[in-house]
Amino acid sequence: MPNAPTAPGWPGHPGQPLWPGQGQIPGQPGWPSQNPPYVAPSGSLSVPYSLDLPNGIYDKMLITINGQVTLNAKMFTVDFLKGNDIAFHFNPRFNEAGNQVIVRNHKAGDRWGKEERAIQTMFPFMRGAPFEMKILCTSNDFKVAINNVQILEFKHRVPELSKINRISVYNDVILTSVRAETLP
Repeated sequence: MPNAPTAPGWPGHPGQPLWPGQGQIPGQPGWPSQNPPYVAPSGSLSVPYSLDLPNGIYDKMLITINGQVTLNAKMFTVDFLKGNDIAFHFNPRFNEAGNQVIVRNHKAGDRWGKEERAIQTMFPFMRGAPFEMKILCTSNDFKVAINNVQILEFKHRVPELSKINRISVYNDVILTSVRAETLP
């Protein structure tokens, strides 16, 4: 249908068709939606939390993490792991020398790579506030959105995506849900 409205898609990927009156449904694929973050009422997951990815990560895999930053948070961490190596380290810090930063990196063996700290927007997290984080894995990078705003991209430094087989979430965060899905 030409000129039919569509739900937003990832940059470079077309959106999905909408029918009249339809909004983005929480939990459905899309990037980013127009709705506020959705935190399922199912209670919290145990932290530290680990999610195994038996097939590794791959192009168009979307990880959605719903949670809430603790009131006295210093930091929290999301790691994508390949064995003992960290393919993608995502680490929001609430007071590093008076600044709020999101540190990204990787670690191979016992060696950390070069940190990345710049983001495309203001620091998106608040102590005590819920959030929805979407991490889209592409063949080239991880794209991260918080509360429906894309904030950064992290180029893959570990080329064997199929061997990145676990996500770990830990430190000062309350988790409601962590789910993986494949975008069309």
